[in-house]
Amino acid sequence: MLRHLQTYLFTFYCCLLFSSCATSQPKKAQASPLPETNKWRDLVANSAIFRQSHTGFALYDLEQQSMVAEYQADHYFTPASNTKLFTLYAGLSLLGDSIPALRYITKGDSLIFWGTGDPSLLHPDMPSSNVLDFLKNWRGKLFYYPHHYTGKRFGPGWSWGDYDEYYQCEISPLPVYGNIVRFTNNTVSPRVFKDSVRTAGWTEKFNLSRDEFNNGFFSTGWPTGSFTEDVPYRTSPLMVAQLLADTLKKEVRLFPKIPLNSPSSTLYSLPIDTLYRRMLQVSDNMFAEQIMLMCAAKLDSTNVGFEIPQGIEYVKKQFLVDLPDEPIWEDGSGLSRYNLFTPRSIIKLLQKIQTRVPDQERLFGLMSIGGKAGTIKNQYKSREPFIFAKTGSLSNIYCLSGFLKTKKGKILIFSTMNNNYIKKTVEIRKEVERILTEIHEKY
Repeated sequence: MLRHLQTYLFTFYCCLLFSSCATSQPKKAQASPLPETNKWRDLVANSAIFRQSHTGFALYDLEQQSMVAEYQADHYFTPASNTKLFTLYAGLSLLGDSIPALRYITKGDSLIFWGTGDPSLLHPDMPSSNVLDFLKNWRGKLFYYPHHYTGKRFGPGWSWGDYDEYYQCEISPLPVYGNIVRFTNNTVSPRVFKDSVRTAGWTEKFNLSRDEFNNGFFSTGWPTGSFTEDVPYRTSPLMVAQLLADTLKKEVRLFPKIPLNSPSSTLYSLPIDTLYRRMLQVSDNMFAEQIMLMCAAKLDSTNVGFEIPQGIEYVKKQFLVDLPDEPIWEDGSGLSRYNLFTPRSIIKLLQKIQTRVPDQERLFGLMSIGGKAGTIKNQYKSREPFIFAKTGSLSNIYCLSGFLKTKKGKILIFSTMNNNYIKKTVEIRKEVERILTEIHEKY
């Protein structure tokens, strides 16, 4: 009897123990419900072309003021030249309708002037402005004051090995001739560099290059046919003075680094949309950097000194605090791989740009236009353009963000960002075109 009682108590104890252990086990987490099927998001999410890349997508309906579709829209991506949309917004927020070209003071018969970042002076692809006449018609002495710019020649995260590539001109407070030397057939412009070119050897592939730290240019061969090639020159205050003196046919001296306590005046040049349009359509990196530099110069009301990071930080704190995700923004052009934005933040940015430029004809005219102008002129061909956007390309990166007009006349804002793909960029680009064209036709 005692043995049966012990057996019963032991069995009861074991059951109690196992029951206690079972209740102390953590409950298995329930799987979160799958998101509702969204055919616009699924166009991106289910794409076989994007399968091995990092892809983000966001689509916004302006009329409904609501997000239509998102796919990894809260993830950060390297934007490449989509960064220029941030630069555009900075310019729209800080600069007026005309380019602030020079600041200057007068002392007796002397004109002391300095740059504010305007890239248009004597630029080979820009219309002439009143700046050259202003300097040419001054009857006294000309002094260039180069000491207000406190930044470096390149932006953070740039590839310094690309110093002689046309797309990476040096940043400077007063660019002259676009900070490039243009070689066209037998012509070298500016002409002061004509005697700086030497032949380094002959190869089947023609190439123009430059020494990194001086303006010694060299070529491998010389083509017999027509050609145009741009190579950045090494900037310096002395070089600016020399180029201006050669063009103006009058002496331009450098002014020493002493405080300029007199209030300065500002000379304005071209309509500022001429800069915005070239920056966005041609994706001109030099213009983008210089626009951000002009924004920084605008903030330098006491003439203490300016550089691009000042402009970026000011715009972030004053105008971009309402973005869904903090922008990691390092330069004006997108050459830096340090830049990181999310698709949903770019959607919000484009909303803010549209608020600044409510005139749709003006706004869309600044962008690259599908089938018509800029970097997408050979894509999205249609009787009526329906894509107005900014591309962004670096190695293994392709982004496109902007405005889409549907067949029903609705205006959508979109951002598609592709990073770290190993396919050819042309495949990624065609897939983006396929998806946006379907949205245009069926939304």
